Amino acid sequence: MNMKIQSVGFKADKKLEDFINQKLTKLNKFDSNISDYNVTLNIENSDPKANKVVDVKINVPGNELFASKQSNSFEAAVELVTDALKTQILKNKEK
Repeated sequence: MNMKIQSVGFKADKKLEDFINQKLTKLNKFDSNISDYNVTLNIENSDPKANKVVDVKINVPGNELFASKQSNSFEAAVELVTDALKTQILKNKEK
């Protein structure tokens, strides 16, 4: 499994990267065939409070799943993205 974390316009600290890694690797228990994670962290100027955006793209055999969530902290956005991807993974496995 390969995880690539990219932060746009700022440097993500090690603690945030560890948190993201910990949360997203839990998705492997729903599908052990996940090959890689591409995470993009961004700060949008459109909303002064909920301006932290997390985009995650994961590759599973034969499919690519994507979720993007916005919140007032990166940690909260990662939680929302993880829940959204969990739902997508379970739907994808049913096919």
